[in-house]
Amino acid sequence: MSAPARHYRVSHRTTYEYSTEMLDGYSVASLLARETPTQHVVSTVLTTTPEVDERDDRSDVFGNQVVQLGIHHLHTQLIVEVVTEVEVRRQLEPTVNPAWETAAAQIAAVRGSLALDVLPFVAGSRFVPTHVDDQKDADNRGVVRSELLDAFASEFPPGRSMLDVIGGVCAKIFTDYRFDPTSTTVSTPLSDVLVKRAGVCQDFAHLAVGVFRARGLAARYVSGYIETDPPPGEVKTIGADASHAWCSVWVPEHGWVDFDPTNNIVGPDRHVTIGWGRDYADVAPIRGVVIGPTSTQKLSVAVDVARIG
Repeated sequence: MSAPARHYRVSHRTTYEYSTEMLDGYSVASLLARETPTQHVVSTVLTTTPEVDERDDRSDVFGNQVVQLGIHHLHTQLIVEVVTEVEVRRQLEPTVNPAWETAAAQIAAVRGSLALDVLPFVAGSRFVPTHVDDQKDADNRGVVRSELLDAFASEFPPGRSMLDVIGGVCAKIFTDYRFDPTSTTVSTPLSDVLVKRAGVCQDFAHLAVGVFRARGLAARYVSGYIETDPPPGEVKTIGADASHAWCSVWVPEHGWVDFDPTNNIVGPDRHVTIGWGRDYADVAPIRGVVIGPTSTQKLSVAVDVARIG
């Protein structure tokens, strides 16, 4: 019998404050939860303050729910708030478990509609430059790929199964890399993470994705949230949670297997999925521009993940 679903309510509030009035503004938000084989979205609602003049809800190329917002009047702040309720179940363990090199050969041979789902996650991308597919970045991509192959060579002996490799890579990042929010920024390159051996969930997700892609396997970056517990004896602080990132690797004849290297979890069930892409750039929570006079900008984010059943 499968474990019962966990029910979560997530609130994510992003506030931009400007020191002078802005004339115009455009934002793209990737904050609405999506249906997955293990997640049912009960509701996911995005509201803004002030009300926007333009709103376009659409799906991106990966099937994520994206909202484009436009404010075409004077404003000194923008608040984007999303409240989501979901039911989450643990992933089923694959009944097939090929050797990793067999899986890589099967992925290389993928054709038709399946190729559209799998192959975009084999190639290098902006934050995970593992393949020499752009002459301008050929040197950097080659160096990063070589470093990834060297650093994780012990996890990929011939004949080792996909599930063993996934668990091994997950545990190695958790053990060998230090969680340190001061060591990196949103734009820190993967090569720096390899040198510093430190970072945050975004960095560790990029690192894991790169390790698999460097060997011809398909891996995607997943954005969402994780249920966190307060220290013993302390009450959970509302709004103290944060966005989270983890990974998913494709196993032929089964599908995608999620794992979280930041917390050394394979097949997570305390995670709420918002979307996935090649890397952070595809699923950044909010990105955009404002138009107006010179101004300072203050950004604050409050996230709360609560289990409600």
